[in-house]
Amino acid sequence: MTVRSPKFAVIDGHNDLAWACREHRRYSVAGLDVEYDSERSQVQTDVPRLRLGGVQGQFWSVWVHSDFTGADSVQATLEQIDFIDRLIAAYPDDFERAVTADDVQRAQHAGKVASLLGVEGGNQMNNSLAVLREYARLGVRYMTLTWNSTTDWADAAVDVATHNGLNDRGRAVIAEMNRIGMMVDLSHVSAATMQDALDATTLPILFSHSSCFALNPHPRNVPDTILTQLAANDGVQMITFVPAFVSADYRNWEDHGSVGEKPQVTVAHVADHVEHARNVAGVDHIGLGGDFDGCPDMPVGLADVSEYPNLFAELERRGWSNADLTKLGSQNVLRVLRANDPAYRAFVA
Repeated sequence: MTVRSPKFAVIDGHNDLAWACREHRRYSVAGLDVEYDSERSQVQTDVPRLRLGGVQGQFWSVWVHSDFTGADSVQATLEQIDFIDRLIAAYPDDFERAVTADDVQRAQHAGKVASLLGVEGGNQMNNSLAVLREYARLGVRYMTLTWNSTTDWADAAVDVATHNGLNDRGRAVIAEMNRIGMMVDLSHVSAATMQDALDATTLPILFSHSSCFALNPHPRNVPDTILTQLAANDGVQMITFVPAFVSADYRNWEDHGSVGEKPQVTVAHVADHVEHARNVAGVDHIGLGGDFDGCPDMPVGLADVSEYPNLFAELERRGWSNADLTKLGSQNVLRVLRANDPAYRAFVA
């Protein structure tokens, strides 16, 4: 598929470049500003491709595997944050650190990619509210309540449920996140945890990278009942591109050992999820969280961060207006960030 020129700005909810560079580049930031070779590149994200994709804001995931426990998980998270800081310092003409919505807009006006941080897993706070607060002081603006492993206080989508959602400790974590203006991210959590978190939060939440359960009943996806409540919360679901979450056929193929012909997942499949979320939650409650560099096999037409314009073109073909595509690309998540900003500013003042 031919890559189109960017027409709409993207503020993407989730990108795993930091971990990919840990795995493949020994955390090096060198060479990420040069013309890429898509056949040889070890990552799906670099400066030229971000520019081609129209990415003006990125929540960089500072994820560490749940094999890291205790203080090791905290150290590894700090190493991830350090990588993003070094990335921004290495390319000051292309990236600018952003924490608030005003910061994002200032970076956009300067022609830079606003760079925000999200911790992808409550295990990374090592069950310490003090660690959570220190992450906030370092500029982390969301925390995913779990990754793929249930924590001491919240059930994950793909692990054994032990709390039937959140326990009292989990509700205390939500309360502290609201107090310090750290957005609650419900990607990766069980449906019961989603419900409990929506009941507990006093601020708008987000799903940084999830798709729709009604189109593919994967436990990582969002049920319609939750989508309906998300609108009442004034939150946002950022649709992800991970093929197993987008396509039931692909998930079945993967679950059975990836044997035989791989089902093709395309831009159109992703667009179906975007439209479903819009139809259930409303156009003000959708966004994009591709999960680039978190999945090696992405849909045809969305192979790397340069190809966001292909999705917008597909939605334009389906009759979407420029105003609605602008909301999808950037404005909805910016609204949720802004709603959490006053609490964050009060905390760091």
